[in-house]
Amino acid sequence: QAPLQESGGGSAQPGGSLRISCAVPATALCLAWFRQAPGKERTAVAAISRVDGSSYYSDAVKNRFTVSRDKAKNTLYLQMKNLRPQDTGMYFCAARPSVCDSWSPALDQYRYTNWGQGTQVTVSS
Repeated sequence: QAPLQESGGGSAQPGGSLRISCAVPATALCLAWFRQAPGKERTAVAAISRVDGSSYYSDAVKNRFTVSRDKAKNTLYLQMKNLRPQDTGMYFCAARPSVCDSWSPALDQYRYTNWGQGTQVTVSS
């Protein structure tokens, strides 16, 4: 399958905002964002059910980031607010044909079958 395609990203100052988006397959039922900081492992950011919009967040971004999807446009979004330097990293979108279930399965990267190539987000003053 062709890789997913992220867009957006870039640079922001601490406290700033950015939005990234990703074109996803129409058949994907669970959609997610992951990120990887330099020299670190990839970690979960947020996930959302395509079906009912239920969303799941990692503790690191809860109350600052908002994940959403547009079913008509087959697009996944991540709105990032109150950005911190530790939010810096490569952000990857992911999708899978199975449902999100609950928090833990939704944020488990090993359950995802389709991945994007990543978009860089840099937060610095």
